[in-house]
Amino acid sequence: MSLNVTPELLAQAEQGEIREQDFVATVQESLPYAYELIAGLAGSLREGDAEFADNQTPPPSEAERGQLLRALASDAIRGSLERHFGVTLAFMNCHRVAVFRPGTEEGPTYTRFTSTRSQILNQSPEFRDC
Repeated sequence: MSLNVTPELLAQAEQGEIREQDFVATVQESLPYAYELIAGLAGSLREGDAEFADNQTPPPSEAERGQLLRALASDAIRGSLERHFGVTLAFMNCHRVAVFRPGTEEGPTYTRFTSTRSQILNQSPEFRDC
């Protein structure tokens, strides 16, 4: 299971829509490594002039890698994190997460980062088991 859902949040969902801030808080509690990594990247992007900020350091363990994969594989989680931090996420190679400024998805930097060519060029033997 990806998220530790409280009985209150489950009841809220059973009644109808849930508040996004409650969902994001659940993500933060359930997937702390993924949340903090994306929060840090979003902060770096906001503080600088770069077109994007990315992480190239592998997670410390498979548990943290699993958190990252779960967060980015879920459209709901990924979308909530993008809205919460005001970024567009891109993902490559089991741990290379990048945050871009919204609206740059059609630009050359985002297009290059998410291209099949970049995916191939960023492969190495240590990525094959993830």
